[in-house]
Amino acid sequence: GADVERIVVDAADGDGLAELAGSTKVVVSTVGPYEKYGSPLVAAVAAVGTDYCDLTGEVQWMRRMIDAHQHDAAVSGARIVHTCGFDSIPSDVGVWFTQQRAIESLGEPCERIAMRVEAMRGGVSGGTVDSMFTMVEQAAKDKDLRSLLADPYALAPVDMRFGPQEPDVTRPVRDDATGEWLAPFVMAGVNTRVVHRTNALLGRPWGPDFRYSESMATGAGPLGAIKAGGIVGGLGLTMALSAMGPTRNLLKKVAPKPGEGPSPQAQAAGHWDVRFRGTTAGGKTIDTRVTGDRDPGYGSTAKMLGESAAALVELDPAKVGGGFWTPASAFGDALVERLEAHAGLRFDVV
Repeated sequence: GADVERIVVDAADGDGLAELAGSTKVVVSTVGPYEKYGSPLVAAVAAVGTDYCDLTGEVQWMRRMIDAHQHDAAVSGARIVHTCGFDSIPSDVGVWFTQQRAIESLGEPCERIAMRVEAMRGGVSGGTVDSMFTMVEQAAKDKDLRSLLADPYALAPVDMRFGPQEPDVTRPVRDDATGEWLAPFVMAGVNTRVVHRTNALLGRPWGPDFRYSESMATGAGPLGAIKAGGIVGGLGLTMALSAMGPTRNLLKKVAPKPGEGPSPQAQAAGHWDVRFRGTTAGGKTIDTRVTGDRDPGYGSTAKMLGESAAALVELDPAKVGGGFWTPASAFGDALVERLEAHAGLRFDVV
């Protein structure tokens, strides 16, 4: 990369960002926490018509960007695609893949899909931790924000922010179908909102009552129950401590800082495996799997983000116009093909 031109612009310099956006076809942003540093760039690309993708998982910020800049992006032709990393490509594109295969093999889409994280090995991202602290701090002070974050349809278009409630898994539960114990998945509160936005943007082809949930599988028997209980307790304690200023400051001192993360060796040794079970209105079922090599938050996310940017370069404006899209609604099977060819992902019916 030594010969690649480097342009330096302050993230708060609106004029500089507008000039930057106007000089290229696609902007890729890794600036998180986006709540702190990402808004001026989104405003700039929406105004000048430049395509954009990022890897944010900040629901409250995405909602604000959609509401503030959807009109400008639609007019200018800018295609803006959030959540192009581990949040939320495996979930969003995994549901797309499951639904397409269900329609092909079962003759109808699934009215309900449950995702289970079967395996995940990777380190902790300092940027993700900082984003979490920012979100928890804001939510502790703002009742309306807490309500928004609890809404499965928070990211849907304005006139489609409604539907059946599918509560996130918040305690250990046993899956009757598999016998496994399930625990909360920390990113479910992001991924489920993105999946419901996809269904809405596509015109709800999976039905107005489509339901989607996510959790972590911890195994069967007493050991599985103990693991699930440990995850619930650990997440609950972390959130409680993060909500209080003094303990949040202590956690910040020991947590990874933005820009810090697992070593290159640890990234290469990471992997992840998520499973989907879809059920149609007629009671038919389909099982699919999405797997990835490398650390989910760094090695795999970097490749997913890069392929999303390349897909944006090739995306036909006549098929996908300006506005805020999700990975699945913007790219569909084209992204599945790119991820399998270049990013170490596999999509399979099992």
